[in-house]
Amino acid sequence: MSGLVLKDVSKSFAGKLVVDRISFTLEKPGVYGLLGTNGAGKTTTIRMLLGIITKDSGEITWNGNPVDRKIVNFGYLPEERGVYPKIKIIDQLLYFAELKGIDKTSALASAQKWAKRLKVEEYLNLPAEKLSKGNQQKIQFLTAIIHNPDLVVLDEPFSGLDPVNTEILKSIIIDLVRDGKYIIMSAHQMPTIEEFCSDILIMSRGKTVLQGNLREIKAHYPANRVHIDTNQDITKYLKNFEIENAHDFKYIIKLKNESSAHELLQKLVADKVNIEKFEIMKPTLNDIFIEKVGA
Repeated sequence: MSGLVLKDVSKSFAGKLVVDRISFTLEKPGVYGLLGTNGAGKTTTIRMLLGIITKDSGEITWNGNPVDRKIVNFGYLPEERGVYPKIKIIDQLLYFAELKGIDKTSALASAQKWAKRLKVEEYLNLPAEKLSKGNQQKIQFLTAIIHNPDLVVLDEPFSGLDPVNTEILKSIIIDLVRDGKYIIMSAHQMPTIEEFCSDILIMSRGKTVLQGNLREIKAHYPANRVHIDTNQDITKYLKNFEIENAHDFKYIIKLKNESSAHELLQKLVADKVNIEKFEIMKPTLNDIFIEKVGA
């Protein structure tokens, strides 16, 4: 089978089982969401599939062969950020590229290409300590992709980035997928996971608590909210609902059942309330995540 396959992978440290028979497959290029609370076992799983630490049991294969750091061309952005503060950025980039077997000329061309795309060209000849945390993070992202890897693992790629730089990174990730890259993304920002990932796995205490296609997962959940935009106060119509948010005549209310939403809409229309938006919504990934691991 092509792509990445994890089957019944486990790992213990000092007798404590931290990853318990995790299985998932990346059969085609795209972004796969690996989610869980702190301490759920995500980072250990990532380090095993990259061959950084050894598994205790199970199988991890890449294009049908057992994972070995010699055969998997991977890029890794770890959650624990780290650049050498006193060393010039360009020297660090060339060093890491050459560690991956890229010759200096190709590494320099790749560094310059990605630096331009990430808008960090002006910093290449500065020591890392002169850069803001956000720009240091972009440099680390560049380090993860400078050698044109096939498999890219991004652990909290957007934490600490402002909205402008977040959009830059998002556009690059989209292009990486178009170029046939396999990407595993671990993040705590659930809207980001929903934006990028068609398939997800949620871990809790080393075990899988939910996995599969996100659209199919949501289809099994009943609608639980209504978003209403009007140009007047409709609070009197909402006495039997829990109002989650309300401002500027925009309301998000919680539902016990979907039929109550249709009854509410009929009342508003009958009373000629000007409705700009009335959207019955499925649970967000954030809702599902809290339900599965909140306890």
